[in-house]
Amino acid sequence: MRFEYDVIVIGGGHAGCEAACAAANLGSTTLLITLDMNKIAQMSCNPAVGGIAKGQIVREIDALGGFMGIVTDRSAIQFRMLNRSKGPAMWSPRAQSDRMQFMAEWRKVIENTPNLYIWQDDALGFVIENNTVVGVKTAFGVEFKAKAVVLTAGTFLNGLMHVGRVQIKGGRVSEPASHGITEQLRDLGFTTERMKTGTPVRIDARSINFDLAEKQEGDNDYHKFSYMPDVKRTLKQRPCWIVNTNSEVHEILREGLPESPLYNGQIQSIGPRYCPSIETKIVTFADKDSHQLFLEPEGEYTNEYYVNGFSSSLPLEVQFDALKKVPALENVQIYRPGYAIEYDFFDPTQLKHTLETKKVKNLFFAGQVNGTTGYEEAAGQGLIAGVNAHQNAVGGEPFTLGRDEAYIGVLIDDLVTKGVDEPYRMFTSRAEYRILLRQDDADMRLTEKSYKLGLASKERYELMVSKREQRDALVEFCKEFSIKPALINADLERMGTSPLKEGCKLHSLVLRPQLDINKLAEVIQPLKNFIYKLEEARREEIIEAAEILIKYQGYIDREKMIAEKVMRLEHVKLRGKLKYSEIQAISTEARQKLEKIDPETVAQAARIPGISPSDINILLLLLGR
Repeated sequence: MRFEYDVIVIGGGHAGCEAACAAANLGSTTLLITLDMNKIAQMSCNPAVGGIAKGQIVREIDALGGFMGIVTDRSAIQFRMLNRSKGPAMWSPRAQSDRMQFMAEWRKVIENTPNLYIWQDDALGFVIENNTVVGVKTAFGVEFKAKAVVLTAGTFLNGLMHVGRVQIKGGRVSEPASHGITEQLRDLGFTTERMKTGTPVRIDARSINFDLAEKQEGDNDYHKFSYMPDVKRTLKQRPCWIVNTNSEVHEILREGLPESPLYNGQIQSIGPRYCPSIETKIVTFADKDSHQLFLEPEGEYTNEYYVNGFSSSLPLEVQFDALKKVPALENVQIYRPGYAIEYDFFDPTQLKHTLETKKVKNLFFAGQVNGTTGYEEAAGQGLIAGVNAHQNAVGGEPFTLGRDEAYIGVLIDDLVTKGVDEPYRMFTSRAEYRILLRQDDADMRLTEKSYKLGLASKERYELMVSKREQRDALVEFCKEFSIKPALINADLERMGTSPLKEGCKLHSLVLRPQLDINKLAEVIQPLKNFIYKLEEARREEIIEAAEILIKYQGYIDREKMIAEKVMRLEHVKLRGKLKYSEIQAISTEARQKLEKIDPETVAQAARIPGISPSDINILLLLLGR
């Protein structure tokens, strides 16, 4: 048994698992402290990973050498690529997972990672010397020493659950809350507030009339989360089901509002705008007499279903009576009610882009303690925090991602620059350069960077290089191969597109919205022959990547040019260069916010709400730019 580590990670959720694995795989001796070893990477809410913008984050985690994508693929019971009707910048992968298998796969990863150890205990606080964290104290009276510590406590810091007027202390159902850390950090000058989130009722499939529900099957193609070709979906694939609320449901919910903790004053903390409870929906959208509910299986063979869209903290009897008015749920049997949970979080503007706290050296925060919501947002933060905890422990350089490099970069920059006034959830609309941040090329953006750092494996790097070479070769073939009208026009008309008036390069045909490389390969034998030379296991993936580059190259180039112009300000260092309180030429609001956030660069300062372009011009002038 050892009591000294390079890195300690507190919390075994999605952020904690990625943080611990990242630090350990980079070479740091790492200790993961968790309340329950049997609940590692528990899917506390939805048994699903990915979705709009969230799926891009998971692919980025995988490209960097993290594990969420691998674990999700191995535990998936349904996979869908969302937004296929839109451009590729909007395509977002999403998977339903077997909840128990997801935890089992993560446990397997954790226990088989060299340098990574587990300790089951409650972390009570930090050992801090000279404003530097040097260890962690636990409920068992153990004091572990460390060079860096990552806090990923999720909803457990002073967690309090609500079902109607019933209140239960805890971080999750049947799991105790954690006390002491918030209080210690508040005494050290950290700003902390309360947030609220919630989870829906769970029901028994045997009580659902599926004949009255709309079936929603998953995709059955080559798409998945991990770029590693040997990682595949192996579990039985299951459908989800769609039902709808109605006016009777809404009337019962309205009658129950006086007993809702959200409306009777019991809950005062900040709740999520983008994942509202069912009682919030009927109040906010009072004109709507119906809302969709998605019935999602919790596992490959389980009867437990998650009622997505019916998050609630209303009393059990109100939840039960309302659900019974949904025709498919007339005989509903409930496993457990929906509940709300309040917990402590820390203002993320107190962090650097590395996720190290500004007040205490070598202390990192990741996940819901930073005011975010979602497994994916937590995992992305965890990986970055774990990498930088290792870098601090060994004296390495900080590792950060820009807004033009990754959704993870957008997420962290938003947190540390703007702070949060509600649980932060990632959307494609938050990214200015989303055509550069597509799900198909996260490996091209990030794997080499991670490999140079030492996190991504040589195998992963070589796979990326091979894919890039094959993709570029296919693009070049399309640019060089000539097409004659006489040989193709009949096929073009059959495929619903206009015939050629003169010869052209194959590239020009791929550009047409009615055509794609696979369609053209059916009638152009040399193209078909070329495609068959591509690596079989990743053939479709390579074709898709090439086709996106061909069809959208103009948009990609334009966005790169815009990003490069803006990013010039990212290289203009600001922190420590000016005394903001003495700059009378900028607004009072600007002075206050610049002092509070202390931006690293001029570009970051420009993204702070309340900082005007004229304020930025004055800063540049004072810097001699």
